[in-house]
Amino acid sequence: MRLAGLQGRSARLYRRSKVGQRASFASVPRLQLSEPSGPNQLWVGDVTYLKVAGQWRYLATVMDRHSRRIVGWSLSHRRDAALTRAALRQAARNRRPQPGLVFHSDRGVEYAAFEYRDELRRLGILQSMNRPGKMNDNAHMESFFHSMKTEELYGKAFADDLQLRRILSSYITFYNQQRLHSSLRYLPPAGFEQRQGLQACVN
Repeated sequence: MRLAGLQGRSARLYRRSKVGQRASFASVPRLQLSEPSGPNQLWVGDVTYLKVAGQWRYLATVMDRHSRRIVGWSLSHRRDAALTRAALRQAARNRRPQPGLVFHSDRGVEYAAFEYRDELRRLGILQSMNRPGKMNDNAHMESFFHSMKTEELYGKAFADDLQLRRILSSYITFYNQQRLHSSLRYLPPAGFEQRQGLQACVN
């Protein structure tokens, strides 16, 4: 360039304004999350990273916090609102909750997106988000991801999405139907829900 008499010119760096982001997050409160007394009162959700053939994939899950049961999940090569909406829609089809359910998540943009918030409103679900810098607000979801990775995924390599989907489906079925939880009186999530339903019928 020097020999040719050329001079480099750089474009202005683009910096996304955080004013709109702050306003978007500020409009989603962290609701008072009391311990639910039954199913479909409080759901929690999050996204985690997994690898397939050296490429990132993203898993979004929805958990009923009363029983720790995974009620919806979605896997995609993109981390966006379409991913989290797919998991939410599966959960809604599986559980058919009544209006007034609370959905809590971290402050990811895929949960703050307008299309995701519109989906929550359409389903009659109230939205809640973590307080800034308070990851423990969503500890139940973080605990599930830790269990899944250490018990099933650690040390394994996946050649394609289909193989990963099969493993995830198998583990989630095991987690819901067989894995015991000390906080659930040493019952699996499905068994805990069944026990609670029988007790409700007796009472």
